[in-house]
This record gives sequence, structure tokens and C-alpha cells, in this order.
Amino acid sequence: MKNESAVSIYRINFSYFYCMNPEFPTRDELLEVHRSIRPYIHRTPVLSSTLLNQLTGARVYFKCENFQKMGAFKMRGAQNAILQLSEAQRKAGVVTHSSGNFGQAVALAARNLGVNAYIVMPSNAPNVKKSAVRQYGGKITECEPTLAAREATSAEIQRATGATFLHPSNQNEVILGNATAAMELLEDHPNLDYIFTPVGGGGLIAGTALAAHYFGKGCKAIGGEPLEADDAWRSLQSGKIESNETANTIADGLRTELGDVNFPIIKSLVPEIIRVSETEIIEALKLIWERMKIIIEPSCAVPFAALLSEKTRFKNKKVGILISGGNVDLGNLPFAG
Repeated sequence: MKNESAVSIYRINFSYFYCMNPEFPTRDELLEVHRSIRPYIHRTPVLSSTLLNQLTGARVYFKCENFQKMGAFKMRGAQNAILQLSEAQRKAGVVTHSSGNFGQAVALAARNLGVNAYIVMPSNAPNVKKSAVRQYGGKITECEPTLAAREATSAEIQRATGATFLHPSNQNEVILGNATAAMELLEDHPNLDYIFTPVGGGGLIAGTALAAHYFGKGCKAIGGEPLEADDAWRSLQSGKIESNETANTIADGLRTELGDVNFPIIKSLVPEIIRVSETEIIEALKLIWERMKIIIEPSCAVPFAALLSEKTRFKNKKVGILISGGNVDLGNLPFAG
């Protein structure tokens, strides 16, 4: 008993020391963000499936952000970022670049507060997401489907309008907003061992890792990432931010890369990222559609595919999975036909 107590104390002290980087957001900041954005977001449901529990050997709880306003968790970070702006900044508007979901979130969050939103979107972004941005009042500028083109176009609009740039994933205000999804999941299921999230730009997993650290009971955030866009996995191996030469994955929301704000959090608090193939992503996507009867994006299937691929390691564990969004181009499904 004494040995077990000593180990527990050591783990607590080590965890406390490990996350006391003064640049990291604090527990109180997360709580305040949740209070401020609550009037603007849905508290999304948590679903489970007996069959999927049997397939994984774990007890799995899906936090369904596909039922969030505008259909994705990004609403949380976008709303918080705009709420933090001064009145003068709001009058000048906001600008961001996005493959779809963050653009929709910024457009809707801006409309909630009477702010102009300029959205830079790659030309290959799904039409369903472009249409939604326009419906929410966002002003779209299309660009080449590269990160460099996104950034250059956003900077040009920023110079021309004076708008404040909102980063989709590499900004503390966005990360803190994103963290509230995992905070709610842990309120509903406080004894989770792990929370799996997809990894694209890093804003969701960084927020989830903070929430797990501050509000979980030994809970850890685990990332799922496509093999075709595995920059985050390589970044954890090398200790520095890596890039993708190509990102040929069906998980279109995960084609972006980590940033200097979220990577230190990920490096400190995320023990592992699991890579999965395109076939595994499609099979996981199909399972959730068929068995849970909910519409999710391919990106959302990546963390579930990661759990399935390593299910023997997580047997009998309590696992949360963040279903990040449900904005699907129904005319371009991988299992249609």
C-alpha cells in the first residue's frame, strides 16, 4: 500500500510540474471561456454503441460535435476568439483561412456579434462547406490549395481591410474554446482513461489535452492521424514541427499542419499519435454511419480508426472520442455506389 501511495504521489507531482509552463493556458481560463461561450453553443450529446464497444473491446463514448451549431466543434473556438476582440477590432472585421469548418464557424460566430467575416478557402474545399459559409454571411475568397497560398491571401485581405486574423488552430483563444468539448465530455464521464481526437492543425488535440490534464483523473489525449498526412506524428518523433509534402487523404479537415502555439502543448501533454490508412478511415466511417445512424465527416472517423487499429492496447478502458463535425458532401461519399 505504501509503495502504491508513493507512486501515486509521484505521478501527481510529476504531472503538476510537467504542465506548469507559464505560457500554457490555466484551468481558470478554461472555465471562464466555457462560461462566456455557453450562450452561443450547443451542449452536444454523448452517444455509445454496444456493437462498437464489442468491436473495440473498450467502453467508448462519442462526443457528437457533428450536432454543434454549424456542424462542428470549431464553433467553440471561433466564438471565443471573436468575443475576446475589442470593439474597434470587431468593427474592422475578422479574416481567416479554412478548408471549410472553421470558415463556417467564423462566419456564424461573426454574424452573432454583427462582425464582418472574410473567409479564404482553398479551391478544392467541399462545395457543401463553401455554400454554408456564404449562407452564414461570410465573404469568400478562393485560393490555391496550399498553406502558403492561404496565408498570403489572408494577409492581403488583412492589409486591405484592417481585419483581425483568426487562426484556425494556432491561437490560444481558439484552443481554449476547443477545449470546452472535452470539458463537457469529462463532466458527463469523469473517469475516462483516454480521449481520442483527430489531428490536423493541432487546435483540437491541444485543447483536449489541456482539458484532460486539468479536469480528468489521469485521462490522456491520444491523436489519430492519416498516414497520408502524418506531420504531427513525425513532429512528436523529432521534437520539432514537421511539414507534409503532400496530403492526399480523404480526411480533408486534417490536411493542415501544427503551429508554434499548439505544438508545445501537444509535445508536453499528448503521449501518442496513432496513424491510420485510408482504408481504415473509410471502414471506420462506414461503421459509424451504419451502426450509430449519424452523419460524420471522414476526419471524424480517424480517431475511431486509430482505436480499432490498436484495440488490444485499449481493451477494457473507458475511451472518449470527439466526433469533430458532420459537414459532409453527400455527393462525394467514399462508400457510395
